[in-house]
Amino acid sequence: MSQQSSSGRVVKNTPFYYGWVIVVMSALGVFLSGPGQTYSVSIFIDAYIEDFGFSHTLVSTMYSGATLISGTLMIWLGKLIDRRGQKAMSVFAGVMLAIACLFNSFILGPIMLFIGFFLIRMFGQGLMEMVPNTLVPQWFVRKRGKAMAFMEVGGFLSAAALPPLNVWLIASFGWSGAWQFWAAVLCLFYVPLVVLLIKNRPEEVSLQPDGPIKQQDPEEDKSHPPVAQHSWTLNEAVRTFSFWAVLFCIAVPAMVNTGLTFHMVSILGEEGLTRGESSFILSTIALTAFPISFIAGFMLDRISLHKVFTLTFVLETLAIIILLVADSFAGALLFGVLRGLAGGFGTMCIALIIPNFFGTGHLGSLKGVGVTSTVIASSLGPLPFGLAYDWFGSYTEILIVMLIFPLTATLVAWVNKGPNMTG
Repeated sequence: MSQQSSSGRVVKNTPFYYGWVIVVMSALGVFLSGPGQTYSVSIFIDAYIEDFGFSHTLVSTMYSGATLISGTLMIWLGKLIDRRGQKAMSVFAGVMLAIACLFNSFILGPIMLFIGFFLIRMFGQGLMEMVPNTLVPQWFVRKRGKAMAFMEVGGFLSAAALPPLNVWLIASFGWSGAWQFWAAVLCLFYVPLVVLLIKNRPEEVSLQPDGPIKQQDPEEDKSHPPVAQHSWTLNEAVRTFSFWAVLFCIAVPAMVNTGLTFHMVSILGEEGLTRGESSFILSTIALTAFPISFIAGFMLDRISLHKVFTLTFVLETLAIIILLVADSFAGALLFGVLRGLAGGFGTMCIALIIPNFFGTGHLGSLKGVGVTSTVIASSLGPLPFGLAYDWFGSYTEILIVMLIFPLTATLVAWVNKGPNMTG
């Protein structure tokens, strides 16, 4: 008890609001979810195919299957976050993702590859990303958009840095050494920082969300879009159209973009781009999304979320159309910029839509369902691309089919303004 009180005094005596330390740690957690994200794994795929002689369809099937199975466990992990708290689950996520990376460094065949995919997707794409997204909303309400924008810096830096870094690691130490590098970073750097710095809620250390309360200008208050005052339970939320519309809109980019990113090296290879050039396009997506996320964060503190989400899917649609007609590095670069614009706006909308629409009282459970839909949708992305390539020898047909989803999501996002807050 005295240790907890001492920790609370240290937090309260910091010269700035401690919530910003939480934001930095959450950004670090999102960054280090990277080894389980498709933009990182995609750099390993050609090395696996060269070493093991797998087909694109086989690797895609294993990746999709492993992702699907891991997705079914996200609801349970979300409930664990509500029960155990973000600090304990951050430690658990970091340790387990380190173990997963170490396991991937010893892959010998398809069964081990499948298990390795399952572990990094469950603890990387799943838990390591879900915990920060439930932690920051506890510390911020009025400034939630800005705080989430700063948190998402970790994700954009990860997406920008990991593809070329993995290219260098694989070239220098082999794919096995690359996985061992990430295991060491997680165990020796991330987990100790979590133990030292993360606190679950501001109330635990006698603080309030957003920091010291200031006298607010009534006109400034009116500029903020409505945020849920009632904390919806999962059972309440699933009875609303809005919740299912949210799940659809967060699933669409997960499915489409995972399929695109997983096969990006091959898709751009058809246009004559090298692996290094393809990794540059992946980095361009992240580098474009990075500044846009800040703009989106400030916009979402003042503009209705459903309008910004609609813009996201318009940009997503345009990006796929450009990819269909691109026949040069310049065309691929334009695709990367449009995807980055969509990613910058979309990432912030996805991060904020559940806490803003349904409150934070049961955020772990609600986010667990959201992440489940995201992970399951992402599991459905790579396989159609792999099958299309093996059947048609091209990705053109599947890109045309994929256009249906962001077009539909544009309409759904526009009409979904949130549940009835008084219901």
